[in-house]
Amino acid sequence: MKALVLAPQTAQWVHLLFEWLALAGGFQLYRWQRRRASQEGVLQGSSFSVVLGCILGAAIGNKLVFWIEYPHLWQSAAASLGAWAAGQSLVGGLLGGLLGVELAKKLARVRHSTGDGFILPLIAGTVIGRIGCFLAGLNDGTYGLPTDLPWGVDFGDGVARHPTQIYDMLFVLAWGGWLLRQRPRWAGQAGFAFKLYLAGYLAWRLLVDAIKPLPYDYGAGLSGIQLVCLLALLCYTPLIVQQARRVPA
Repeated sequence: MKALVLAPQTAQWVHLLFEWLALAGGFQLYRWQRRRASQEGVLQGSSFSVVLGCILGAAIGNKLVFWIEYPHLWQSAAASLGAWAAGQSLVGGLLGGLLGVELAKKLARVRHSTGDGFILPLIAGTVIGRIGCFLAGLNDGTYGLPTDLPWGVDFGDGVARHPTQIYDMLFVLAWGGWLLRQRPRWAGQAGFAFKLYLAGYLAWRLLVDAIKPLPYDYGAGLSGIQLVCLLALLCYTPLIVQQARRVPA
């Protein structure tokens, strides 16, 4: 299968458009969920602190993990502010957003869990964003390695590759959809579904990034994103196990 091939500048603008659509769509879904549950608006009270912490944390994590993924570009980017502003990492955005929310909650003295409300917006945002990645093709670093499988996609260089952008969309739809269906069972354990969503996505990226080109080898064939996912899982899994013990069978 051959994908639509865009010129580099056009691909950049298309990718940027879908990034903004992903952010806007996720935000509107979050607002809609809160209105439906008769909760305060996202710009009111402690909710504003949570949303602000999420946005700032995601923005910082987004860039930080991108540069962990491409450390060999540091020297060439040192003199260019535009180069430092470039690049995105969904894993970095998720982890940075999580840390930003937790810090904001601590400062605002919010004690209840807020994570479960982010699952549906994250699913929608990921799907929309990955459409932009797919359309950007070889101008984006999210495509897979060459493959002989019948669903391999030619992004314009005559080589059929794993459409890992589509794999990502299918995973979040399946995993996130299953977790949303299970949430009524875990009504007494706020935040448990989000913990599982995040851990599941980190584990998924640890696996699927093995069939993507390796920008920089940190050892054992691990990319920067895989290394971040592995370390995050080691820190996060004990929290899931601890809460899982309180979940009814």
